[in-house]
Amino acid sequence: MTYTHNLAEKLGKGGFGTVYKGQLPTGRGIAVKILDESKQSEQQFITEVATVGTTCHVNLVRLLGYCSQASIKALVYEYMENGSLERYIHGGRHDELDWKQLYSIALGTARGIAYLHDECRNRILHFDIKPHNVLLDANFSPKVADFGLAKIADREESHVSVANRGTLGYSAPEMWSRMYGVVTDKSDVYSYGMLLMEMVGARQNIDFHNKESRSSQFFYPEWAFKQVEKGQFENLRKGNMSEEEQGIAKRLSLVGLWCIQFNASRRPPMSEVIQMLEGNADISLPPCPFPVDSPMAAMQLSASDPSSSTITTPPFPFPFPVDPSMTAVQHYASDPSSLTSYSLEVETNNPKSTHGA
Repeated sequence: MTYTHNLAEKLGKGGFGTVYKGQLPTGRGIAVKILDESKQSEQQFITEVATVGTTCHVNLVRLLGYCSQASIKALVYEYMENGSLERYIHGGRHDELDWKQLYSIALGTARGIAYLHDECRNRILHFDIKPHNVLLDANFSPKVADFGLAKIADREESHVSVANRGTLGYSAPEMWSRMYGVVTDKSDVYSYGMLLMEMVGARQNIDFHNKESRSSQFFYPEWAFKQVEKGQFENLRKGNMSEEEQGIAKRLSLVGLWCIQFNASRRPPMSEVIQMLEGNADISLPPCPFPVDSPMAAMQLSASDPSSSTITTPPFPFPFPVDPSMTAVQHYASDPSSLTSYSLEVETNNPKSTHGA
């Protein structure tokens, strides 16, 4: 515990462990994740070492070392001075990032994910892309972090069989039930799209407690699609935007709405996402991402009373797992801070898919 000064400074706590700030003898800052004692934590430790330990990209957090003993398991990462993106878009500090910085963070994050999908020896599927897992260095350059739920797949595989995993509100529909399709790298694309929408709106996509948003803006992506459809990009976030800022908001929202298409075959691969963000590919208006005839559309909370157990019909499909009792949804409705990553067993089969833009 020497490098962390006996765990003196706690940086945060996740589903599988606690992160502390430390310092190497050279003076370099580090982040040390001390894993909890559980079978899930053991699996996360193995997965993180096997994935991020074999990667090297400017937009992926770097694993500097690890400790594996009977009494303790720890992962040592480079220290990211500005913490997670979540604190800036959920924590009331969105004014600290201008639109050019948001665009740069979106592009860097996309490059990191594309590297995992296309440039590693084996394809790595992250399965937990969200603002909490995008870390910012001293220059606000993004690095994708937390590979505890990742899956390594051979490039020859057209499908993967995985345990259902991810975070409510970010995971793709097919991650929760095979009735919604099959799990591919397009599942990461969906999560990235949800991340983009929150960056544009500077708020959580699903807002249970804001009384002003318990109607049309309760599910932000559905409301945002209507604004994009009408070309009213200035409405995507509260406050005034310059023409240049509206242009960035337009690009990010269009890409985000393509990424969160319910039909995975319509989602672009991350390589194409980068092309669209860089302006090297045309971005047309996407079709409505939310099919009203989907079985998921029946899984709604009442917009007038989100804490209610009543299951209503559309206006919007709710991106939560199939759970007739709605237990998980109700728990999150009563305590959004409980949002976390977890895993449930499910088998999927996955044919190849293409972008239908």
